[in-house]
This record gives sequence, C-alpha cells and structure tokens, in this order.
Amino acid sequence: MMVQSKFDLIIVGATPAGIAAAIAAARLGRTSLILERTAYIGGLPANGLGATDIATRGATGGIFLEFVERVKAHYVKSYGPVTDQVSDCDDGYHFEPSVAENVFNELIQENPEITVLTRRQFDFEPDHLSIRDGIIKSIEVTNLQTGLKETHYGQFFLDATYEGDLIAAAGVPFFVGREGKEVYGELGAGRVYKLWRGPECDGTTNAGDNAIQAFNYRLCLTNDPKLRVRVSKPSNYNRKEFSSLVLDVTTGIHTGVDVLKLSPEQMQENIRRSKMNLKPVPNHLNAIQRLSSMVKLPNNKTDANNQHFAFISTDLPEENWPYPTSSWAWRDAFCQRMREYTEGLFYFAQNDPELPQWFRDECNEWGWAKDEYVDNDHFPRQLYVREGRRMKGKHIFTVYDALPSENGRPPIHHDSVTASHYALDSHAVRKREPGRVHLDGFISYPCAPYTVPYGVMVPDAPIKNLLAPVPVSASHIGFSTLRMEPCWMALGQAAGVAAAFCLQDGVAAADVDVAKVQDELLNQEAVLFHDPKIWGRDSKETFKSIQLAALRV
Repeated sequence: MMVQSKFDLIIVGATPAGIAAAIAAARLGRTSLILERTAYIGGLPANGLGATDIATRGATGGIFLEFVERVKAHYVKSYGPVTDQVSDCDDGYHFEPSVAENVFNELIQENPEITVLTRRQFDFEPDHLSIRDGIIKSIEVTNLQTGLKETHYGQFFLDATYEGDLIAAAGVPFFVGREGKEVYGELGAGRVYKLWRGPECDGTTNAGDNAIQAFNYRLCLTNDPKLRVRVSKPSNYNRKEFSSLVLDVTTGIHTGVDVLKLSPEQMQENIRRSKMNLKPVPNHLNAIQRLSSMVKLPNNKTDANNQHFAFISTDLPEENWPYPTSSWAWRDAFCQRMREYTEGLFYFAQNDPELPQWFRDECNEWGWAKDEYVDNDHFPRQLYVREGRRMKGKHIFTVYDALPSENGRPPIHHDSVTASHYALDSHAVRKREPGRVHLDGFISYPCAPYTVPYGVMVPDAPIKNLLAPVPVSASHIGFSTLRMEPCWMALGQAAGVAAAFCLQDGVAAADVDVAKVQDELLNQEAVLFHDPKIWGRDSKETFKSIQLAALRV
C-alpha cells in the first residue's frame, strides 16, 4: 500500500466544482489534492456541455466568471477579435470541449498548491475512509493504472462528485429519487406528465418514487465535411429500440404544446405525404432536431443535448435508476450501454430504410467532430450524470428557495454563498408510455435569481471536516436548478474558502464564521446576491458593500 503526503484539502472529483474549490483554497495558501477517477479533468464542460446553463448572466461570478473570460480570451487570441469563432463563443459562454479542458488545466497549473491525481477510483464503502471522533483522517483509493491501493491523508474533505460517493462512505444521510408533493408541497413534485411549454396532463399524480432523471452524453456534432466523422453501427445494435421514431417522423407528432393543433386527420395525411418523401405539415422539428437539441459552438461544432420535444432522443430513462448507489463495475457497464444506445440512435436515423429519405439525408449531414476526444473515437469520455445522491444537509433547498414570494423575489438567505439562476428543470424518468403526452418527469418551470445558503453544503451528520458542493442538500425539484455547472462551480469556490477558514480557526464545517467566508468570496469577486439594477454599475468596493447590505436585510 502506498502512503501519500498529507494535504490540507482532499477533493474527490475533478469536476468544475472540485477545481474551483482547490483554486479558492490555494488563494488562501492551502494545499489540495484532487482525486479523479477518469484520466481527464473538467467534468461535463470538458465533455460536451459547451452551452453554459445559466439563465441570468451576472447572477454567478467568481471563478466561474474567470473561466468564461478565459474562454473568450482563448478565441480572441487564437482567431482574432472580429471572427466567427469569437462571435460563436458568445462572450465565452459557449465553447468546444477541448477548450474547456485546456482552460481548466491552465487554472490548475497556475496554482502550485494543487495536486491532481487521475485514474484514482474511490469506492464508497465506509472502510475506505478512516474516521475518528467525527473527523475524516484519510481516504483509500485504487490507482487504476497500477492496481495498487493508496492512502491519502487530509485535514478537510470535499465531495465534488456527481454521484455523491464521499458523503455515502462518510455515513451522511442522503436522498435519491423524487419526493411526493405531500413532502414539501412543491410545484412539479413526483410523477408529472407535462406537454413541453404546456400544461400538466393526464397521468400526473405528484406521487413520490425512487426514479432518477435520465442521463445522456452531451455530443459534439458537426456538419462540416472537413471535420465530420461518420457514426458507426454499434456492435450491440438493436433496431427495435428506435423503431417508434418512424411513426413520429412520418406523422409529425411531438411532445410540445403545439401538438394540440395536430389533428388525427393531419397525421394521416402526413403519413401519405411521407410515402412521397414529403415532410410532415407542419414540420415542427427538422431531422437532426428529432434526435437532439443543438447549440452552436465555435468552429462549426455544436453542443447536442437531448431533445425536449421528442419521445425518443439521446436520453435513456429508467435504466439509470440504480446508478447513484451502484458499484463502478455497474456504472461502467451502464456507460457502455448508453454509448451504444446513442450510437445506435444516430445509426438508425441515418440508415434505416423505413425512415423517409429526406430524414435520412438530413441526419447524414452530421457526425462526430474529429478533433474532439481523439483518444476515444471522438465520443465523449464522461456520462452526463444529472442527479446522483442528494445529501441531507443543514438546509434542504426546495422550490420555495427559488420561486418569487409576495415581494417579487425569492427569499434572501443571510448565509448565501452564491447567487444563481436557472429554471426548475428535470429530465424524464420513464420511457414512452401509451397514451401519455410526454415522458414522465420531463419538466421545466421558470424561477428567478436566488441565493444559495451555506447550509446546503454542510452535512446533517456528526462529520466535522466535510463539505459537499456538488451532491448538495435539496429536494429533487430544488436540485433541478442547483445542478448546473455555474452554480456548482460557485459552490465549489465557497467550499474551498470555507474549508480554509475552518482549518485556520480550528472549527467544524457547521461552525465556520460564514460572514468571513462571504467577505473572502466577495474579495474573489463572487456574487452572493444578484440584482440587475446594481450589477456592474459601481466600483468593486461599492458592489461588495451593496451585496453585504442586501444579505443583512
């Protein structure tokens, strides 16, 4: 067994949150060890999520905003200030996967206090942590390159995994699945069938269950012939999985509210049109949009996500339910299953003779980008785990923390460590069911810029030196807005600062002076409270004082 040196912080997961935590702590003179299971750092932004999920730019700042600014600077430096690449990067909020990975590497390399070890697997059984008197002393991981066990000692520990493995091993209580509406009285709780951008419909019971929202791969697609790599037929191709797409394409049916205008007679007419290789009327989705929703990235690439208007897309509901609490062997097998499903979907759309020729031709314009993921056959190396375990913390974030109250804004948490804003957004949990207007759980509801309290990262357990900036404490619906990378990065930054002050003052995570944490976060240009009337209009010191005043109201 190899024993490594002791670090101030040990961070499990080289996700953006884990990286931000290490950088924030380094700025306070603290050393960090980041343990990452894969061979790569950067989490989902380095694996296809190039269209930043943020509804109000300016609601989240700090290291996240530094990342965004560096992305833009890369495109300006590489291509010139007045170029398509700079325009398509959208001020740094849209980026290629390889660019995100490079920016994260630069940020790490600028801080010698940070050590990163990749291909280190943490299995979440309790015997892989040493805990005495509520204090985690060490962590045991497997070096996947050598097969040897390693023990690493730290004074403070952070769970920056998408799965929540560290909190589970530490014995912290957690939630999985969906609460019923009776638990918190939340909008969108439990079982919900909802037309996209439309009303809730038959089948909605709001009953709780153990369902986990669907995962997928965020694909980097291109229709540039010089850059495009064709999609190959996967070895375990199963045509039956995709055959329902034929009727969807030929009838024009979809899951958006506009489908209410599509009569049975028009669907039959569309089937007749299909036999003449004509598109349905109205044609709500073009061919590639049947498979994925796409946001343009620089250099003729796209961030291709699941299509919200489709019954069958790149999400694979139901089969991922065991993922959060399963072994890495099970997870790896599921990742391979997801890859083959995704490849199979595109192969079917591009080649199946039952699909109209126009549809196949349009789909065949697209393929993988040949200069991304070159060591993985141009396919993303990391699965989009939208939701794993959710820790039970000192504060459980629910929809009421994100929805405006009578005064027109969500509640202001005095212990806020970041502001944030994205819709209450969750993906499907079940596959297509007869008679249902959409997939169960595929929902989105608007909210407003909100504050996130420090307590969502603090375990409701007698563990003194642990914070969880990614598997945060929230209901399923509350988590559906917190789970975006800008918010996670901001929480990671806050966790790094809080851990540094815990060590400095010799206190537990639950007892840190939050006012000191907030002051330092503002020094690091985080945003703790967002109001568009004050954003960017005053000096740094004035802006800081306004934020502090708002939090003290």
